[in-house]
Amino acid sequence: MLNANQCYEIFNRSILDYHKTDSVDAPIQNPYATGSFEALLYHKNWIDTVQWHLEDIIRLPDINPTEALAIKRRIDKSNQDRTDRVEQIDDYFLDAFKNVQAPAHTRINSETPAWLLDRMSILMLKIFHMEEQTKRTDASAEHIAKCQSKLNILLEQKTDMRAAFDELMEDIGKGVRRFKVYRQMKMYNDASLNPMLYQKK
Repeated sequence: MLNANQCYEIFNRSILDYHKTDSVDAPIQNPYATGSFEALLYHKNWIDTVQWHLEDIIRLPDINPTEALAIKRRIDKSNQDRTDRVEQIDDYFLDAFKNVQAPAHTRINSETPAWLLDRMSILMLKIFHMEEQTKRTDASAEHIAKCQSKLNILLEQKTDMRAAFDELMEDIGKGVRRFKVYRQMKMYNDASLNPMLYQKK
């Protein structure tokens, strides 16, 4: 099982690979073995990275409304793909810990391991782009200083989340903490649950 540092390394590799082209349309070229946990983490972060840049693009003040709508639809699909990947990651952990015998009174963790990894993936994107801001040559000294201060906080958060993930893995393995997976129940993507869709039929 991977530790937090190894997960961070995979996320960072995905971010660096994306920025070789810096294009939201660049095809993913996953360097890890198909079906491996590493490949799943890489794919998860690639989705996050593309969506990060789609969110930037859609905020252009002079964007064409038709283009904006197409990007919004793409972001919606990306959000669904992101959630699907998180659930796949939780399936991995459910299988990895299936033989752990945890008493019924064992403390439950409100966040599953996969959703913690989701936050860690986004955090690596924040760090990458905040660090970019500290290296700008066209920004004021005040801007650089503010971004450096924010970067320092993000790096502290990275350390804390590293400890949180590794401790959670250890505790679940020992049976002193447990987690439950509640599958997504998004309604707006389901034509039978979204009234704007089923009322049109």
